[in-house]
Amino acid sequence: MSSDAAPPTNDAPAADAAPSPLRSVHTTNFPAILDQLNSSLLVTTYQAGKLVVVRSDGGVINTHFRAFNKPMGMAVGRGRLAIGTAVDVWEFRNVPAVCAKLDPPGKHDACYLPRSAHVTGDVQIHEMAYVSRSRVSPTLEPRVRRGELAHVDDELWFVNTRFSCLATHDPDHSFAPVWRPKFISQLTPDDRCHLNGLGLVGGRPRWVTALGETDTSGGWRENKKSGGILIDMDTNEIVAHGLSMPHSPRWHAGRLWLLESGTGSLGHVDLASGRYETVVKLDGFTRGLEMVGNLAFVGLSQVRETAVFSGIQITERLQETERTCGVWVIDIQRGQVVAFLKFEEAVQEIFAVCLLPGIRFPDLINDNAEFVGSSFVLPDDALRDVPAELRANG
Repeated sequence: MSSDAAPPTNDAPAADAAPSPLRSVHTTNFPAILDQLNSSLLVTTYQAGKLVVVRSDGGVINTHFRAFNKPMGMAVGRGRLAIGTAVDVWEFRNVPAVCAKLDPPGKHDACYLPRSAHVTGDVQIHEMAYVSRSRVSPTLEPRVRRGELAHVDDELWFVNTRFSCLATHDPDHSFAPVWRPKFISQLTPDDRCHLNGLGLVGGRPRWVTALGETDTSGGWRENKKSGGILIDMDTNEIVAHGLSMPHSPRWHAGRLWLLESGTGSLGHVDLASGRYETVVKLDGFTRGLEMVGNLAFVGLSQVRETAVFSGIQITERLQETERTCGVWVIDIQRGQVVAFLKFEEAVQEIFAVCLLPGIRFPDLINDNAEFVGSSFVLPDDALRDVPAELRANG
């Protein structure tokens, strides 16, 4: 692994404080990268049951944890955030007016409050994205016109791994299936191909990854080492075979990037030949990808020796003690590591990594009943009837 990352520093408690099981270390330049991007970072870890809010704070990284029930996929929209968990999807809205109520005063520039939770059941939600109706694939547009896909304006789409399909929110049902690979013959809750990654182009769904071209219950498990595929949603054709547990397809800088998790790598796919070209190999199971400019933020998981993760290249190449967990920053032009944030104990597996552009020090409130209960968000026309002193108090 090629690297020119700066030396690590510690964001753990002081020496005289009790050691934190959520301890982490980071390279000295990680905060500067977030500062330069004018952004913060969100990371989900289903294994630890946490959303990690990663913020630059005076030259060090501040890792702020919020508890969820197995958080997996995330979607960031205009002023909104969605998090898929074990049995439901939570949607939050940024309400900057309540930042004044947060401690320390004047520190925060965004605060996400819960607006809704929709119970999907255990559908094994993986990647998620907000999709506009005007940007839906031409192959799906006839279904929109016929009314089969209702309410798709700024609709939240998610990978429904258990039912081997893509789905959207439906207020009357657990979910509304909108697309599935053509080799999946039935809508059944048995994880036939382990559909997992969703990539957009120009704001519309275009690419998905799966761990196998299989149509039987858990069939992908038989060849998880090299049975992975990349599918073009516009044609519903497989454009790359032989991938090792692919995740997180992303169209960026004129290329289709993805993580080959089984080899612990980041690379791109030549769409003409279907060949995957490795850019960098890392010391962990790569899953969760955000790209901006020449940088890629890649989630790494330590992964344990289980039936799912045994027999793949990353576990054969590295012992469990050699594999690591955190977020690595890669210069995609040079194929080099330039920074990292490493979790040392309680956090061992990561799923999603998302930047919050233009937001440097956010908070998210999901378990403070008093705070949520005393924060009211009203339409602008209704606010005219609220006394000014109450509006000022949030």
